[in-house]
Amino acid sequence: MTAAIAPHPCFNSEVRHTAGRVHLPVAPDCNLKCNYCNREYDCVNESRPGVTSAVLTPEQALHYLEGVTKARPDITVAGFAGPGDPFAKPAATLRTLALVRERFPELLLCVSSNGLNLEPHIDELADLGVGHLTLTINAVDPEIGAKVYAWARYRKQVFRGLSAAQLLLGCQLAALEAAVDAGMMVKVNTILIPGVNEEHVGEVARVVAGLGAHTMNCMPMYPVVGTPFADYGSPSRAVVSAACAAAGEHVSQMAHCARCRADAVGMLGEAHTPETVDRLEEAAQWAPRSGSEFRSVAVATLEGLLVSEHLGRAHHLAVYSQNHEGVFELLAVRETPPAGTGMERWHRMAEILADCSVVLTAAAGEAPKEALATHGIQVVEWTGLISDALETLARGDRLHTFGSGLRCGAGCGGGEGC
Repeated sequence: MTAAIAPHPCFNSEVRHTAGRVHLPVAPDCNLKCNYCNREYDCVNESRPGVTSAVLTPEQALHYLEGVTKARPDITVAGFAGPGDPFAKPAATLRTLALVRERFPELLLCVSSNGLNLEPHIDELADLGVGHLTLTINAVDPEIGAKVYAWARYRKQVFRGLSAAQLLLGCQLAALEAAVDAGMMVKVNTILIPGVNEEHVGEVARVVAGLGAHTMNCMPMYPVVGTPFADYGSPSRAVVSAACAAAGEHVSQMAHCARCRADAVGMLGEAHTPETVDRLEEAAQWAPRSGSEFRSVAVATLEGLLVSEHLGRAHHLAVYSQNHEGVFELLAVRETPPAGTGMERWHRMAEILADCSVVLTAAAGEAPKEALATHGIQVVEWTGLISDALETLARGDRLHTFGSGLRCGAGCGGGEGC
């Protein structure tokens, strides 16, 4: 499907008033620290990249998408734009893409990234039918990039300054070239930062056009409280116009960007509503079911009465299964794999819990959540009586998990926009 006819409102301005999109916020972590970005706060009245009212697991995202598409038949695109970077920890992004592709084969799939860890996953994205990609590239000169980024985390190592900018640029250009070769439509976002890169945008456009980028979006920086660029201000209209003109000599320009949230729903520019937030938060509290019943539920417990143990410290898990009357009964107590094997431990745990859809635990790190999610097992942080939790699940009600962020604080964040 070509950009000219694809019903993607960001890539095709002709459909922006008839085709909607929904962003699925399944990627909370980021591997790059931009000096204009602060993702700590959320306000329903804001529309800006990098912010969401909730973060979802892959199964919750599918449940959420089912509700959104029923309410909004104009949705043509499922996008992945954060609130962090979808490939900082790619497992959740890739699993969600697979679930969405299977359930909604007619939807366009679109991913946004800073490009740092994108190129290794291009082939898998292509296999999943991802046809549209947005890359945020703010500089093609590492000396300028070093002013934009505080650090980059790549393969468990942190890079700073010029080395971070050089690493990032190499990864971005490799990802762009690979995506174009894979047949994806690629849009490049460039944040215009006063005094930093506004006179460099034409060169960015020249380089990305040479690698096959299809369009470019020059986005004025939004000054954010609590960031190094908080006092830089936004570029003037004249500066933006000049930058777009310079870039337009090399690649077509997107002139209708709405600075979308990581949980945006509907047409470009459509207001984020309380109803939208309610639907998202309902999904964030939803637990997956198999048919009309839960699969078995594993519980991290010290004494067999309370959900009371940290998953990483649990030497065993109590597994409960529903009987023919829908009541949970203790099925087995299973030993957990020994510590010290990294992510392999959690994938081995998933094999041990293959009949389970949920693990209840007092606390858990991101690694087990990510690994177990790839096997369709949701980790729910919850404390209290095991019997109360199981009765709640048996009734079909939601367990209220711990919150995912702060609301309406002293400033607003930024991030990788779609």
